[in-house]
Amino acid sequence: MNISRRDFVEQALLAATAALASGNGVSVSAAEDSQPERKVGPNEKLRVAAIGVNGQGGSHIGEWMKNPDVDLVAVCDCDPASYQKHVKRFENLPHQPKFVQDVRKLLEDKSIDAVSIATPNHWHALMSVWAMQAGKDVYVEKPCSHNVREGRVMTNWARKLGRICQMGVQSRSMTGMRQTLEFIHSGKIGKVTQARAICFRERPSIGLVDTPAKIPDGLDLDLWCGPAPKAAPIRKKFHYDWHWVFNTGNGDLGNQNPHELDKARWGIGKQELPKRVISLGGRLGYVDNGDVANSQVTIYQWDDAMIISDVRGLPIKTPVTFGLKAGAFKGAANIWYGTEGYVVGPNYASGVAFDKDGNEIGAWKGGEYQAHFANFVKAIRSRNHKDLHLDIEDGHLSSALAHLGNVSYRRGTVVPLGTRPSQFTDNHHVTETLTSFEDHLKEHNVDFNATKFYLGQELTIDPKTELSTDPEANKLFTREYRAGFVLPETV
Repeated sequence: MNISRRDFVEQALLAATAALASGNGVSVSAAEDSQPERKVGPNEKLRVAAIGVNGQGGSHIGEWMKNPDVDLVAVCDCDPASYQKHVKRFENLPHQPKFVQDVRKLLEDKSIDAVSIATPNHWHALMSVWAMQAGKDVYVEKPCSHNVREGRVMTNWARKLGRICQMGVQSRSMTGMRQTLEFIHSGKIGKVTQARAICFRERPSIGLVDTPAKIPDGLDLDLWCGPAPKAAPIRKKFHYDWHWVFNTGNGDLGNQNPHELDKARWGIGKQELPKRVISLGGRLGYVDNGDVANSQVTIYQWDDAMIISDVRGLPIKTPVTFGLKAGAFKGAANIWYGTEGYVVGPNYASGVAFDKDGNEIGAWKGGEYQAHFANFVKAIRSRNHKDLHLDIEDGHLSSALAHLGNVSYRRGTVVPLGTRPSQFTDNHHVTETLTSFEDHLKEHNVDFNATKFYLGQELTIDPKTELSTDPEANKLFTREYRAGFVLPETV
């Protein structure tokens, strides 16, 4: 993090003095006003553009094409090949969506009503703000931000400009998951104060090289880098592996686990950041060009509630059940613990409830990705952000959980495996998680001399300012933005 003292002081002062977490009374200083929005008639299709279509953005294209209320009019990507691989999908459309390489040119098109964004994480916030300033509504993939600060800035721009901005965690709109959360909030398993966000997804090594990846033919590297320093990444593969370096990604804590962190926070009903955060783990089991953790436990503590995030990127050898009758956990999942029972969400679209004795007392399933896109369209029609299933403020809070865990981890110190946070020794779910996590690493015979294990810094957070009590940690709550790609602030 090469952030100058002057830049950091200015950004920190903006954060503290604006008290942005309240979201009230936001005004804009020395910033663009929104472009006049195109008035969309009640029977007129929304004109939508998809931005970033090499990976998840391909799913966006499919969802927009099947929505009868949407006309996909443009596709934007700094890599022309990403557009070309979708061209055959457009053959049965009334017209082929135009291709635009430079997002800045795309946003100049006043006929576009909304955009969806599935670029690398480091672009999410800036692109969303630019789009909102250009009079467009925004659907942005998780995490909506690349650092803690960005999500609050996005929220304030959305409120200032009256834009509709939704984060792409599709389970928020799945029928089965919404019914599951309604049951949790009904009180039928008692008061729910603890939850798990589980991410057991194998992530192999990305390899170790000392030369830059080959830049794809025609790709605009300046646009790809955007807010980050302009340099070709040092790794074997150019695309996708940006997830595993902090300069552009956030590891699986910020890639897959925002889905589960969001559902966990939804279940315990918290609408502010936690007061204490600590993370531990490392990039363990192989040495490569990645610098994020592949194995990481993070504990989030409010005054009366807790979330435990459990990320494991090495293969699961011994089934993990956490002593429950719901079966072994794999992939992504959630558990919510109440005083009278518990609920398991084994995927994006279903949930099963149990009483204290492990007897099943309810089950729900069903849903599809299209529901989340349709919800976004509905809110655009109503011009009411409260109609969104995952408004940008909720997206910010859930994304920030991942970022806080990574700040703690990055501020950590090397320790032997088995070193644990001293303040959670009496919490059964924490000790159960850490024991299982340590056993998992031992099964893989991890060489802790070659790949280090870190105990993160315990962060104390003020939910009102969304800053920690440590100025050094706060430097990681934001980033240094490259000239021409600076995130516009609200003050």
